[in-house]
Amino acid sequence: MRISLRLLLIGSVAACAPMLPEPPVMTGPGTPPPAAVPPYQPATPGQTTPAPGTDVFDEAGFEGWKQGFLNRHGGARRAAYERELQGLTPDPSVIRLDRNQPEFSRPAGAYVQNAVSASRVAQARQRIGAVPWEVVQRFGVPSEILVAIWAQESAFGAVQGDQDVIRSLATLAYDGRRRDWAEDQLRNALDIVVDGRRERSGLKGSWAGAMGQTQFMPDNYLRLGIDQTGDGKVDIWGSDADALASAANLLAQAGWKRGQGWAYEVVLPAGFDYSLAEADRQPWSYWAQRGVALAHGGSLSPAEAAEGATILLPQGARGPAFLALPNHYVIRRYNNSVSYALAIGLTADGVMDKPGLVATWPNDAPLSREQRIGAQSALTRLGYDTQGIDGVVGANTRNALRRWQAATGRLADGYLTAELADELIRIAQ
Repeated sequence: MRISLRLLLIGSVAACAPMLPEPPVMTGPGTPPPAAVPPYQPATPGQTTPAPGTDVFDEAGFEGWKQGFLNRHGGARRAAYERELQGLTPDPSVIRLDRNQPEFSRPAGAYVQNAVSASRVAQARQRIGAVPWEVVQRFGVPSEILVAIWAQESAFGAVQGDQDVIRSLATLAYDGRRRDWAEDQLRNALDIVVDGRRERSGLKGSWAGAMGQTQFMPDNYLRLGIDQTGDGKVDIWGSDADALASAANLLAQAGWKRGQGWAYEVVLPAGFDYSLAEADRQPWSYWAQRGVALAHGGSLSPAEAAEGATILLPQGARGPAFLALPNHYVIRRYNNSVSYALAIGLTADGVMDKPGLVATWPNDAPLSREQRIGAQSALTRLGYDTQGIDGVVGANTRNALRRWQAATGRLADGYLTAELADELIRIAQ
């Protein structure tokens, strides 16, 4: 699945993907499970792992973690793993980047407008012919979606990341915030080298361990990588066809619905119950009966109308609203961020010359990590559990916020502004 690369592409830090309701993100397809992380705590002398929220590392502790990793995962491959880990040191920059991913810190509008630029759409339109037609036929994923992912993940292969994937994943595992996930990815990365699928010197990627033109995590490379060229190897670094076919396979395996769109912009009626946003998926008839209308008119296809769909409010009641179809959530298997999925979908729409958004994005300030963690802590203390205090404002945090907004007589759109975060922190003190 979640800058890695997007840091250079859109002037920010980015990261990877998933399918869980409240995920921490990294770059590329592959998703770490959510984890509760206490806010910044100081390191203490002799501790064996860095304190959550810091980038302070103890070298002796890192060596101890490596031995523990080998004990847990080495098995018959212990000697080979040990050889690849020999002399490895943690990379503090990985932790700093992990703590500041733009999909969950910047307002959706700022992220989307930066990612879906006119030049990006024009470049994607020029590259659409590079998507093999056999890939589209085989997997059913439209070429405009694939080329949008290609653009967003690596600027069409130009910016793939140059960090040692094994070092990045070892750092994330040692940090401990998502140890089980990171150790599993590290084991898969080591297997790629040990099995001869890729030389260690060529196993380069993002700070989060995502690799190649379509930023695959090691587990997805092993499970879902496609040798489209038939040369006997899955080369997502050097082969456009392999990279795009692998991305198509990931989306197809995640449940991409052929012949259906990903979302529609909608207009909500006065008095709409905003607490229905991100709730249970309902067919179009349910939303139409509540006064929801397509922003550009027209109608859904019969298949789309029958699907369960949700209303998304990426920037609250003041911003654009979307009817999210199942394929929206499939895109989020690549990177489980609403902002990321919107960027991919809207880039694809632009490639197909579909009209732009009717509503405008509010110009809201970004949230600091302290505000995000503070608001989650405050909501949880007030009795509205965010299912983790990790600085990632995902679905669980938005649902908790909606419940608090409704209980206090506010418009329950689940949108956390900087002002609202500060208010929650004051109230809960």
